[in-house]
Amino acid sequence: MRLLEHEAKQIIKKCGIPVPRGEVVKTVDEITFPPPAMLKTQVPVGGRGIVGGILAAATQQEIRHHFERLLATPVRDYLPTSILVEEMVELEREFFLAITHDTVTKMPVAVFSSQGGVDIEALAREKPEKVVSMHLSPLRRFPSFQARELVARAGVSGRLLIQLGAVFARLADVFFEYDATLAEINPLGLSKDGHLLALDCHLEVDDDAQPRQPEIAAIEKQEARFAGGRETSEFERRAQEIDSMDHRGVAGRVIEFPGSLGLIIGGGGASLTAFDAVRQHGGEPANYCEIGGNPSVFKVTELTKHILSKPGVSKIAVIMNVVSNTRVDLVARGVIKGILEKGQDPSQIVAVFRVPGAWEAEGFKLLDKYGVPYCDRTVSIDEAARRAVVSTMP
Repeated sequence: MRLLEHEAKQIIKKCGIPVPRGEVVKTVDEITFPPPAMLKTQVPVGGRGIVGGILAAATQQEIRHHFERLLATPVRDYLPTSILVEEMVELEREFFLAITHDTVTKMPVAVFSSQGGVDIEALAREKPEKVVSMHLSPLRRFPSFQARELVARAGVSGRLLIQLGAVFARLADVFFEYDATLAEINPLGLSKDGHLLALDCHLEVDDDAQPRQPEIAAIEKQEARFAGGRETSEFERRAQEIDSMDHRGVAGRVIEFPGSLGLIIGGGGASLTAFDAVRQHGGEPANYCEIGGNPSVFKVTELTKHILSKPGVSKIAVIMNVVSNTRVDLVARGVIKGILEKGQDPSQIVAVFRVPGAWEAEGFKLLDKYGVPYCDRTVSIDEAARRAVVSTMP
């Protein structure tokens, strides 16, 4: 979940990182902030400045004019319902600070540049010496002295080094305490009077961590934070509820599609492979749905019933890669139980069951008992998808 700028700023401010003074308003008559001011459209995408989503106003008349303009201007398919009006800060320098996950090393990584307010990816390509990084331990977090070591590698020294180290350490605290996937300040501005301020902030929180983050979950449930974009369907909301009903395993990362073949597929690359294979063989998925981490029979049962409740769904394909962290027999039991509780015949509803791995012999016995077609690891995901599609053809 990506927070809006003003929502992210409230969090980092609470954690001790200074931000500019400002107010969030929904109508022009609510504006009390005096000029000069920056007006910033509140939508969950980056690059707002490039497309005219951030404007400077020198007079009260300009503030009102810019407000009306921003509120009526979509930014990459999103339309704001509120505008952030902030103080205009005279800057000496700008910096880039971020904490995110390195998917290669599977570790958090801190990234710093003494050149903020830029496209950091482009800067890293063109001037790699301007961007420095350091992997972190989730156990030790990112103490100030370690943050100073990183910042010093970018050529910063003296009092500013100490200031930046302190802000960076606090940003890392935000990253860990809020289960973030990205915590970024760009730019972090150094004002003419020597103070550091987070002029813009980008905070993304892991969707699966929302039960641990009631503050973030409450924000996500707020209505009309912005307009446009793709809204979560009722089918997807119900799947999220099912996933939250039992902490064991994942069975609810669901996206709805208009097809007739329900999918229960393994997480990560295997799910994408299975989904694409179904499409390539001419199938029309009714949903994308990842499961894994050994979900309970109850969770799989409810998910199966939910997918079958969608109008037009005639069959379900259960396709996963070889699993070591999920019991095949529990998945099979959940799928069969869900179909039976819907009053249907598992042998007619399951298009294919390809879940090789732990406890597969027990799972296959169960599938045999109910006449469900299944295959082992000698059959590829692509072939299993083909069989599923063929089974739905008249």
